[in-house]
Amino acid sequence: MPLALLALAVGAFGIGTTEFVMMGLLPDVAGDLHISIPTAGHLVSAYALGVVIGAPLLAALTARMPRRRVLIGLMVLFVFGNAVSAAAPDYHWLMIARFVSGLPHGAFFGVGAVVATSLVAPERKARSVSLMFLGLTVANIVGVPVATAMGQQLGWRATFLAVSVIGLAAIASLVALVPADHGHGTAVGVRSELKALGSLPVWLALGTTVAGFGALFAAYSYITPMLTDAAGFAEASVTLLLALFGVGATIGNLMGGRLADHSLRGTLFGGLASLGVVLALFPLMMKAEWSAALAVLLLGTAAFTTGSPLQLMVMEKAAAAPSLASSANQAAFNLANAGGAWIGGLALAAGFGVTSPALAGAGLVVLGLGVAAVSYAVDHRRVPLDATGSGRLVAGHVPGDVDEVASARR
Repeated sequence: MPLALLALAVGAFGIGTTEFVMMGLLPDVAGDLHISIPTAGHLVSAYALGVVIGAPLLAALTARMPRRRVLIGLMVLFVFGNAVSAAAPDYHWLMIARFVSGLPHGAFFGVGAVVATSLVAPERKARSVSLMFLGLTVANIVGVPVATAMGQQLGWRATFLAVSVIGLAAIASLVALVPADHGHGTAVGVRSELKALGSLPVWLALGTTVAGFGALFAAYSYITPMLTDAAGFAEASVTLLLALFGVGATIGNLMGGRLADHSLRGTLFGGLASLGVVLALFPLMMKAEWSAALAVLLLGTAAFTTGSPLQLMVMEKAAAAPSLASSANQAAFNLANAGGAWIGGLALAAGFGVTSPALAGAGLVVLGLGVAAVSYAVDHRRVPLDATGSGRLVAGHVPGDVDEVASARR
C-alpha cells in the first residue's frame, strides 16, 4: 500500500478527534462560557451541520481542481476552524468556528477516498479506503481520550490547539507523500456532477448508509446509560469501554476493507446482518459486565465492517462524479448520526427501557437490508452485456463487485 494513504489517515485522525472530543468537553465548555450543558450540546449539532452542508458543496465546487490541492486546501480550512475554536471569545463565536470546522470533514473523506482508490490496483480499492478510515477509528481509541484528558487538565482551548497541530501535520504529510501529478479532478462541471449524483442507484446506496449507520447511532448515542444503569458499570469505567468500541471499530474497518475487495455486496449484507444480531442481543448482553463489554466491542466491529463497502458502492454508482458522491455519503453518515439518535430517544421517551434504543437500531438494520436488497435488484437488471451475448461487460461499465461480474458472465 502506498505511503500516501498514511497522509490521508493522519488527516482522518485529526478530523475524528475534533468531531468526537466535544462530547467529553461539554461540561468544561459550558462552565467556562457560562452556558448550560444542553446549550453547549448545540456545538455538536453545529459541527454536524457543517459536515452535511460542506460535504457536497465543497466537493462540487472543487470538482475540476487537482485532488491533491483540494485535500491540502480542506485541511487548511480544518486548521483555521479549530484555531478559531481555541480563540473563540464567547459561545456564538465558538458555534461559528465549530460549523467551519465541520465544513471540510465530508469533502476530505470523499475526495480522499477517490484518491486512495486511484493509488492502488482495482482489487485493493476497498482496502485502501479502509486504511484511510483507520485514522478515524484510531482517533476513538487514542485521540479522543487523550484530547479529552488534555482539555480537562489544561482547558478545553488547549484541545483545539492540539487538533490544529494535528491538522498541520496532515498538511505536511499530504505535501510530502501524495504525488503532485496524481489525482486530477474531473473534467465535468457542477451541473454534470449533480446529474450523476441524482441517479436511483446512488440514492439507494446513500439510503443504505443512512439506515445502516442510523442503527449504530440509535444505540451508541445512549451507550452510557445502558452501561451504567443496565450493566452496572461505574461512570469512571465508561471512557475505557468507549475505547473498546474504538478497538472493535478498527477491527471491523480493516476486516471490512479486506473482505469487500473479494465481495462488496457480500460484505455489506453480512455486516448489516451481524449488526442487527448484535443490537437484538443487546438487552440480554447488558445484564452482566463481561457480556456488556463484549457487546460494545462487537457493536463497533459489526458496524464498521460496512463502512468501506458503503463508501466504495456509492462511488461506483456515480462513476462520473465519484468525489461528489463519496462526499455526499459522508453527509449521509452524519444524517444517520442525528436520525439514529432521535429514533433511539423516541424509544426511551416511550418508556420501553434503557436498552430499547438498541432494539430500535435493530429495526433500522432491517430497513437498511431492505434498501440494500432493492439496490441489488436494480443493479441486477442494469448489468449491460455486449451485443454478442457472450456475457462480457460493456466497456466503461463499473461493476458493483466481483459477484456482479460473475452474474454477468453467467
